Amino acid sequence: MITRIQPGARMSEAVIHGDTIYLSGQVGEPGDDVVAQTKTALAEIEALLAEAGSDKSKILMAQIWLADMADFEAMNSVWDAWVDTANPPARATGESRLATPDYLVEVIVTAAKG
Repeated sequence: MITRIQPGARMSEAVIHGDTIYLSGQVGEPGDDVVAQTKTALAEIEALLAEAGSDKSKILMAQIWLADMADFEAMNSVWDAWVDTANPPARATGESRLATPDYLVEVIVTAAKG
């Protein structure tokens, strides 16, 4: 069975298949700096995981896209304070042009159901 959370015409915010939760990319508010955008994206991830019946301790994989790798340390300062250090996920971080130049970071996660 497939369950879609907050489906729209283009995409769903999350899709659950079996015991795996796939989240769409989460971003912050345009105009904010990378620290604020990362905080917002991670808060959105927590909310979506809760809605899907999971939490950040069950994140399997995180993909993080930065508009500029110069923001790597600033983004990591937020990530390191947020991530469940007893259950850290696999993670990759890269640089990419995002949907709009106003977005500085996008975080995509796959998690297990709780």
